[in-house]
Amino acid sequence: MLSHSQIWAAIDDLARKHGFSASGLARKAGLDATTFNRSKRQTSDGRLRWPSTESIAKILEATGASMSEFLALVETRVGAPRRPPLPLIGLAQAGAGGFFDDGGFPVGAGWEEVHFPDVADDHAYALEISGDSMTPLYRDGDIVIVSPGAPVRRGDRVVVKTNEGEVLAKELKRQTAKTIELKSLNPEHPDRIFSTDQVAWMARILWSSQ
Repeated sequence: MLSHSQIWAAIDDLARKHGFSASGLARKAGLDATTFNRSKRQTSDGRLRWPSTESIAKILEATGASMSEFLALVETRVGAPRRPPLPLIGLAQAGAGGFFDDGGFPVGAGWEEVHFPDVADDHAYALEISGDSMTPLYRDGDIVIVSPGAPVRRGDRVVVKTNEGEVLAKELKRQTAKTIELKSLNPEHPDRIFSTDQVAWMARILWSSQ
């Protein structure tokens, strides 16, 4: 599991790698200069405070570093063993045959790879979002980590593949023995209702790169 100190140390290392102090990197990314100060890494009562995913995304954009490069800094910093990379596929490709088995687990060849430690599901994989049907939550180019082995509950964000090959990222609104109701993440796109026999598989989204 990633520790609080690992993440903050990787931010410091990223700043040094690009010739910044922690505060200089924050300013470069359009953040408050004190965002990464040591005083901001825990609360006044001693509780650990984690950097936000938004702030990490902004420093990656500011430096041109990828999430994989940042995670490599996390692992290198602590000498942690590098877990095998996750398979990565584009959302548009996911509708084609040969990438998943009947249960929605990744199989076959043709996958690219991305490093992302601390995922408990050995069958987890990454999907790269394409198009605007999932904005504003997920934008074109965002990467989501999907776990086909995780339990799915009402309100979870999920990836669903239909028997017709359509792949959608939605919120699970309701599931019964006969139907699966999905809420659209983009208000300009309609909600969807499928009978259970129309759905090949459904998997929970654990994390996104946004």
